[in-house]
Amino acid sequence: MDKSTGNLVPIREGLLTTPLFPLEQVRLIGNKCNDCGEVTLGQDSTCANCAGENTAAVPLSRRGKLWTYTVIKHRPPGSYKGPDPFVPFVEGLVELPDGIRVLSVIDVAEDKVKIGMDLELDIFKLYKDDQGNDVVAFKFKAV
Repeated sequence: MDKSTGNLVPIREGLLTTPLFPLEQVRLIGNKCNDCGEVTLGQDSTCANCAGENTAAVPLSRRGKLWTYTVIKHRPPGSYKGPDPFVPFVEGLVELPDGIRVLSVIDVAEDKVKIGMDLELDIFKLYKDDQGNDVVAFKFKAV
């Protein structure tokens, strides 16, 4: 993995812990409601379940299990930033022990993917933006 410390920016604000280096220590951030216990992905000032404002940002587990998946065989519309030419990939819901399922690319060969398989978070540089920043994203890979 590239160990350089160039200008790293998250793919979306409030989604990843900071600092963004080293990448191996970055985690997803969840929003936990202290009233109802609901956990959602990303920081927010209110609870998506009960609309309460007694919430806190919490780092989410780096490991989970594949709950379900599909194989994306056609290039997604819009500003897709993956390989060009397009390469089919696995996308799935990863169930984390924190009580949340996260939609993610699953870095595993199509013929090796299996519901219930153990997965681990992988933070990586996805592309360079127009300002020359390395945009950091996440996926899960087989353990």
